Amino acid sequence: MTKVIGVRFRKAGKVYYFSPEENEIQAGDHVIVETARGVEYGCVVLGSREVDEKEVVQPLKPVIRMATEADEEIEYKNKEKEKEAFKICLEKIKKHGLEMKLIDTECTFDNNKMLFYFTADGRIDFRELVKDLASVFKTRIELRQIGVRDETKIMGGIGICGRPLCCASYLSEFIPVSIKMAKEQNLSLNPTKISGVCGRLMCCLKYEEETYEELNGRLPGIGDYVTTDDGLRGEVHSVSILRQLVKVIVTVNGDEKEIREYKVSELRFRPKRRKEKSSQIEDSELSQLEALEKKERKSKLDDN
Repeated sequence: MTKVIGVRFRKAGKVYYFSPEENEIQAGDHVIVETARGVEYGCVVLGSREVDEKEVVQPLKPVIRMATEADEEIEYKNKEKEKEAFKICLEKIKKHGLEMKLIDTECTFDNNKMLFYFTADGRIDFRELVKDLASVFKTRIELRQIGVRDETKIMGGIGICGRPLCCASYLSEFIPVSIKMAKEQNLSLNPTKISGVCGRLMCCLKYEEETYEELNGRLPGIGDYVTTDDGLRGEVHSVSILRQLVKVIVTVNGDEKEIREYKVSELRFRPKRRKEKSSQIEDSELSQLEALEKKERKSKLDDN
């Protein structure tokens, strides 16, 4: 086991492990640590604890020191410097006529580097822009092109649920999301209804995926034939995934058809048939949906 603390450098950012050495560090403290970018000021989100060595990337860098009042003052000045740098960079972008959208500016604690995050539809030749910025700030300049999901994470906002965006609130890393997850949860497959503020599929589609997969695995597929406990045989009309109920079209009184609702425990069927059916049509359906999603995404870019 290895003793570590978890440090975050920006809200909802990735948590990095450092060695607390002999310090007793609690969540909420601020520390000065050395990173690949240089000396940084970070917030402790995981207090001193022991974790399995397999979870730690060696060598584990130690905490330089607990943040002092002087460090707090430097961090405050850096934040003010970032705001000023953002305005200056916007002016320089306009001056050079570059088709790029500036998203955020970040200054390292030791002022050794200044980073500018931007989005653009394609590759941008920003060499002259870097020279201009370097002459103004007298430090290393780095421009990073980011995607729309990273842009939304930095900017923040409110989702269609009425709550702050997950990525800007607590998600430290983006999780892979696919249309198949929406299909599994029986949601509308219209990309405009299952896409987030960033224009990509909503991250929350992943949250209940495993539960829906397990519940769907217990149900027959729509169109399958089942046998009921009361001796009737019929075709599945619809299913209620969460309630585990199945509506079946059965024939009663000779030739009269009727829709009856049963608990899944009251039916006999072959669950594998559903998987076989879905596997035959899944690839074609998903490719069509993904093509539609790309089309919607392109139209949004054209509108902008």
